[in-house]
Order: sequence, then C-alpha cells, then structure tokens
Amino acid sequence: MTDHSAHARIAATETWIFDLDNTLYPPRHSLFDLVDQRIGAFIAHALDLAVDEARRVQKTYFRDYGTTLRGLMTEHDIDPRAFLDFVHDIDLRRVPPDPELDRALGRLMGRKIVFTNGSRRHAERVMARLGIGRHFDGIFDIAAADYVPKPQVQGYHALIERHAVDPRAATMVEDIARNLVPASRLGMTTVWLRNDTAWGRAESDGDHVDHVIDDLTEWLTRLVAGPDDGVRAPA
Repeated sequence: MTDHSAHARIAATETWIFDLDNTLYPPRHSLFDLVDQRIGAFIAHALDLAVDEARRVQKTYFRDYGTTLRGLMTEHDIDPRAFLDFVHDIDLRRVPPDPELDRALGRLMGRKIVFTNGSRRHAERVMARLGIGRHFDGIFDIAAADYVPKPQVQGYHALIERHAVDPRAATMVEDIARNLVPASRLGMTTVWLRNDTAWGRAESDGDHVDHVIDDLTEWLTRLVAGPDDGVRAPA
C-alpha cells in the first residue's frame, strides 16, 4: 500500500474497531496477567486438577480453540457465564486513567466499537477505569459472538451486521496479529499494535497487516493532530 493510499484509508475511516485487553491499555500494566491467573484457578477447581496440569490445559485450549473458554465449553460443557464472571473479577487499580487517550479519542472522527473475546462487563469496567467509555458507541463481546472467538470469522460477520459496519470504511486495531486476518479479508484497514509475545506476533508478517504501531495513545494523538499519522509499513 502506498503512503498516499494508506493515509487516505485511515482518514476516511467511518468506524473504528478496537480490541480491549493489551490494546486500549498497554501490556506493561500486566492487567491480563491477573485474568490469566484467574483462568488457571478456575480450571483447577472446575476440573479438579493440580495447578501445573490446569496451566497445561489452559494453554492447550487457548492454542487449539482460540480462547481457553471455547476449549472448556467444547471439551467440558463449562457454563461460559460462570467462567467469565470468575476470571474478570479482578482489581483494576494497576491500570491508571489515561487522559491523553481520552483526549485523542474525543478528537477522533467516526464511530468507535470495542471487539473483545472477553465480556461486556469487563470491557465496561476497563473503559471506565481508563476514563474513555463515553467515546464508544458499542461493545461486541464474546457473548454477542455466540462464544465463538476471534479470529474465527463468524464473530466479524456478526459485528458487521449488528452495528451496520461498512468493512471498507472501517479500521481495526488489535494486538494479536492473527486476529487481523479476517478483518483484512473483509476489506477493513488493519493496525497491529506490536506485541512481542509469541502468540501476539504470530502471523504479523503477512499482508493482512496494513500498519504497525507501538503505542496506541501516542499514535492516535499524532493522528488527530495532523496529516502525519505516525504509522509504519509492516516490518
């Protein structure tokens, strides 16, 4: 994509679709580590497993099913609501309010939607903690996707239908590169927020990644300030 067309597509965005965890807040706050620990505890209790075995099951299901929850539902008929209520019962104080992100989102033209493999309640709590909830027109969570997680395409189609999104006028921002594959195929402009974990950077070198950024708040601040959108071509 040329610089001119890249800038033009970003500038023409009508709907912004943001991932939640490790995207709207940076991973340095380690909030998702708390969720990760709660997932392991839930599995150990629900399946009567030792901690190490619960951890193995957790990561195996994440790899094989896209989310640990999907694996637990498929293999053990776990109630997704009980799982989500338990794993998202965390202290959010380690995530500080982000007034710079609040200002940037306030100046960013277009609708804004959160698309998360987590729950609506978790998204609402995180956005309230960040001080940015007022800027968003909708939350499309794992329940809205019928518990089929990103990157399976069903959820993307359901989001597009529910929120009347024109994919060709939408930009999706996500820290897990493989979750941008369906978005790109549907015609969305894609922005990968660099994530150096193995699962975050997997498939990050494909042409489904239009832009690569390192800090969402800094990028949006530059984007709303002028024509230099601060994006880089995929590495």
